Amino acid sequence: MQITDIKIRKFFDEGPMKAIVSVTFGDALAVHDIKVIYARDRYFIVMPSRKNPDGTYRDIVHPINANFRAELENAVIDAYHVQLIAMQNEAAEEPAPAESLV
Repeated sequence: MQITDIKIRKFFDEGPMKAIVSVTFGDALAVHDIKVIYARDRYFIVMPSRKNPDGTYRDIVHPINANFRAELENAVIDAYHVQLIAMQNEAAEEPAPAESLV
């Protein structure tokens, strides 16, 4: 199944979590709440999970093999960087507020 869309839902400036992402597969299945994390000098993704009664977490959905995990992770992180750069460029192009003349 092909990745057909990646939407960065929310960006974070503070802490290791950098974004929350939704991914669509084959224009037929959407997976929400994939997290982009930056820790130990690298980016990686964390799949959506649920907290168990014993305090541990269990993934709700996850890749079955390492090849697809790498493909998904690379696509999500690439989309994150593209959107981040676009946002930074937009912010740089915004005109500075006009000073009031009093």
